[in-house]
Amino acid sequence: MFGRLREDTRAMCERDPAATGCLEVALCYPGVHAIWGHRIAHRLWNRGFRLVARLFAHVVRLLTGVEIHPAARIGRRVTIDHGMGVVVGETAEVGDDVHMYHGVTLGGDTNERVKRHPTIEDGVTIGANATLLGAITVGADAAVGAGSVVTDDVEAGTTVAGVPARRIDGRE
Repeated sequence: MFGRLREDTRAMCERDPAATGCLEVALCYPGVHAIWGHRIAHRLWNRGFRLVARLFAHVVRLLTGVEIHPAARIGRRVTIDHGMGVVVGETAEVGDDVHMYHGVTLGGDTNERVKRHPTIEDGVTIGANATLLGAITVGADAAVGAGSVVTDDVEAGTTVAGVPARRIDGRE
């Protein structure tokens, strides 16, 4: 467990040029605290303590401004920069080494009890205030521009931006 905490802290230290050290990150970064809180809530959820998990996630949201449903799957070294306003829905899946900025929403597009939130593969960067809706997949090492609205799959290694999001990296 402590290895994962160190791993999360180091990942943020490496991705944020404003970080003056890993101790500062561990003590002062709400996005890191939200990930740590989610790891606890997710463990409770998976062990059948669903109400306790939801209550714990709610407290984490109050403290950090980041709302991650306890059932969401979050990979290793996921970082949330600035954090405030991030929402990750119940059936969302986030791979390893994903970096999100404030205001990101991984939201659902139906009220049915099905896979209804995005899958974010490894190495993706999601810009501030981007909204990703539905059971879409954002491929490995892709990037989503700030303020974008994504409702379709994004190919691995590509960059999308806009409303609605379109490929902008020059490759067709």
